[in-house]
Amino acid sequence: MVKLTTELLYQAEQYTNPGKDRELSLRGYKIALIENLGATMDQFDSIDFSDNDIRKIDGFPLFARLRCLLLNNNRVSRIGDQIHECLPNIQDIILTNNSMQELSELDSLVPCKKLRCLCLLRNPVASKRHYRLYVIHKLPQLKLLDFQKVKQRERLAAANLFKTKRGKTILESTRTKKDRVFVPGDPVDPLTETKSAADVARIREAIAAASTLDEVEKLNALLQAGQIPGGKDSKTGAGKSADTEIEKVEEMES
Repeated sequence: MVKLTTELLYQAEQYTNPGKDRELSLRGYKIALIENLGATMDQFDSIDFSDNDIRKIDGFPLFARLRCLLLNNNRVSRIGDQIHECLPNIQDIILTNNSMQELSELDSLVPCKKLRCLCLLRNPVASKRHYRLYVIHKLPQLKLLDFQKVKQRERLAAANLFKTKRGKTILESTRTKKDRVFVPGDPVDPLTETKSAADVARIREAIAAASTLDEVEKLNALLQAGQIPGGKDSKTGAGKSADTEIEKVEEMES
């Protein structure tokens, strides 16, 4: 693990990217925490944190200039609640191949009114039911989601879904669902860390059943990602397409 020091920031590569934005490259240092960025004096339009070990997006000072964050191939599972205050002009957040688990974790982006592009490809949350419609409903300012243009048909489907009783139930269950992911540096809340008896039983069964080193490593990775063996969240398949979700909403209205 590498600490993001002022020395590293001064040594990091700086350049004008193809979009003519000033970019700071912090790729591949295995940084775990975002810190000490005040030393850059808000001189960049874009910061590339790809290929590190970051688990939570926070630790930013007030950066009025920053518009783009690249966080591909990290371990991000949470987004700080104050990101809109620290990055008031953020427009693009690219989180390909991270560990975002729950739809509720995306609510921290709601106040980011200038956000236009969000990518969560290869995150467990992208396989959640209603994922695309939920994000479009919560972040109506988006123009691109997972590098696909947000269509008017999707906006209408999202609006129609979440004004129904079923949609309101989905929103309520999302708000009340407790996040099981622990991020180093966060205070431990005994209430949020408590697992149900069924979850504990599944974990014990999985540990007892692991007979090879490969199985133990897979189980360890699953638990570190905040997933329960045998639970619904342990499946990270492609999920239903947005078109299928739209068709279901249209069927509900007919």
